[in-house]
Amino acid sequence: MLHPRSFLVSWLLIGLLASGCSSKAPAPAPTPTPPPTGPTTPATTYSNPLLSSGPDPWVYQKDGFYYYMATTGNNVTLRKTAKMSELGNAPATVVWTAPSNGANSHDVWAPEMHFLDGKWYIYFTAGPGSCCGGQRLWVLENTATDPTTGSWTEKGRIFSSSEDFWAIDGTVLEQNGQRYLIWSGHANASTEEQRLYISKMANPWTLTGPRVELSRPQYSWEQQGVLPVNEGPEILQHDGKTFLVYSASHCTTDDYALGLLSTTATADPLVPTAWTKSATPVFVKNPTAGAYGPGHNTFFKSKDGQQDWLLYHANSRPGQGCSNDRNPRMQPFTYRADGTPDFGTPVSIGVALPRPSGE
Repeated sequence: MLHPRSFLVSWLLIGLLASGCSSKAPAPAPTPTPPPTGPTTPATTYSNPLLSSGPDPWVYQKDGFYYYMATTGNNVTLRKTAKMSELGNAPATVVWTAPSNGANSHDVWAPEMHFLDGKWYIYFTAGPGSCCGGQRLWVLENTATDPTTGSWTEKGRIFSSSEDFWAIDGTVLEQNGQRYLIWSGHANASTEEQRLYISKMANPWTLTGPRVELSRPQYSWEQQGVLPVNEGPEILQHDGKTFLVYSASHCTTDDYALGLLSTTATADPLVPTAWTKSATPVFVKNPTAGAYGPGHNTFFKSKDGQQDWLLYHANSRPGQGCSNDRNPRMQPFTYRADGTPDFGTPVSIGVALPRPSGE
């Protein structure tokens, strides 16, 4: 789990030549026609991948803009765009850089930004360099209206003091007027199997109460690669239901995939039995489309609010594993008659696809 491509728009310029020929005088030099200055026809398609690299992509929508982040390894970088199909043209702003040494100086992974209580918060993973044992979750805060401006303040680590083990991929769930942190971690200091945990939040940088295990790798499709893994939890809420979509198996395998937990929008998410786990993955590789190890996803709405979109990373060739070759891709999805999300299969790279509606 260690963790742009510009869209070219073709313009047709019509050259008009003035001719004022006469049998008694030479023709005047043609006057060049200036390029058009009025409205032009916008592009209606995009193609995947959106950028050449971008493991663990994340996007947050607010006030007509999309804020995109991904794993870089040594900093937290933010892109702001009005159109997800034009992500490759969005300027990149580094909002935090890892120090040269210390507890969060290495392996900066999976940043997520949320707007909570009138402020911006970024949750990211980092460690001292030992990776497998040292990774923990950290929080940044910014009071500016635009998160690409202002100052980001380190709020420190967010963790359960009684169970302070390896922890990555933090995300936020809001349900029943309460806020929760969900992440991937180890059960204890002696195991490397990754499970999903949840804990109540006292504020955006503090947990209260014990952590509760929601899922562990129990099926064969969650145990591919060098370690059994449940990671990259993301929340999707729709029509009275709450879904927890997570990544399963180790990122070294082409069989990295998405799994699903489901509950109601009124259930207590701290009760493990309130969640129902799908026995089969909900999004898997598609070799004919150039999509290997699809996972670590996020969700967004189209500009007009009419479509639901899935943003995820995948490798374009087999055997690329956990490297920076993982690139961000997007595609729309729908819901089945029972209310569960239907993500379909990964779409082909390099193929022109309709842009999100409203763009």
